[in-house]
Amino acid sequence: MIINYQRNLTRLLRRDRLLHPLNIVYYVTEQCNLNCAYCEDFGLDRNEGAAPSLPLADALRLLRIIRTGGDHLILTGGDPLLYPAIEELTARAHRELKFRHITLQTNGLLLPQHEPLLHHVDRLVISLDTTDPDLIGELTGLPPDLAATILDNVQTYARRRREFGYRLVLNAVLSPRTLSGVPDLLDFCAAHDLLISFSPQAVNNWPRYELLTSEEYRRCLETLLARKKRGAPILGSRAYLRTLLDLRPFSCAPTLTPRIAPNGDLLYPCRPIEQGGLAQGGRLNLLTVGSWAE
Repeated sequence: MIINYQRNLTRLLRRDRLLHPLNIVYYVTEQCNLNCAYCEDFGLDRNEGAAPSLPLADALRLLRIIRTGGDHLILTGGDPLLYPAIEELTARAHRELKFRHITLQTNGLLLPQHEPLLHHVDRLVISLDTTDPDLIGELTGLPPDLAATILDNVQTYARRRREFGYRLVLNAVLSPRTLSGVPDLLDFCAAHDLLISFSPQAVNNWPRYELLTSEEYRRCLETLLARKKRGAPILGSRAYLRTLLDLRPFSCAPTLTPRIAPNGDLLYPCRPIEQGGLAQGGRLNLLTVGSWAE
């Protein structure tokens, strides 16, 4: 990451916006075990039509190519814990391929069945939008007992951070149903010494219209800004939170965090441009090249 950061500074001085990656995101699988109300891409009801994942040997070959482009890897999905070989993939990414930093993003439901991989993870990111088990169930389609399990798992793996050596971060989606519970979620994070990041619900890659017109949403972001200023464990700069508050256009650098589909396709430079069919966007399967530089 440090080398790419230095390269990027040089490029920016030359007014070159084609920047080297700082994090590379690999969608290990499109399979998911929840039906989150706000998710546009994945879900239990969409699993039948999900694109197939790579077998382990090809996934490792893909990671070797990714490693030539950067040393910070994010494994996500769907839910990556549904990938049959996720434990071996994570361990070998750490031990053999020498990724300096590995992040695992999950809904947390299956963590007890995959604890060995936590020894190879530097950052564990669990999706949690509320501390209300009933609302968790409503948002995810889970029955009450399983909804409560997610909350229990967050607390369990918060206690076991030192045992495994990862940093635990929560990720929350701001939607009309979750806005009122944000203060309780922040209190929960403070009580368990957890960091949290926030992002607004998107519809077709744009913020949901009800958020654009919501005074409650503005009050929520003003609360986040005020509490961050007082030291609340909120990830993201105040400039980022102000951008969420105003939902104004911003300068984007998508090549800093390239995203790779389960089959090895690099979505270039980002999904909205690729989906829009614009001339600047497209896909390249990384298994057809020998290194990131190609």
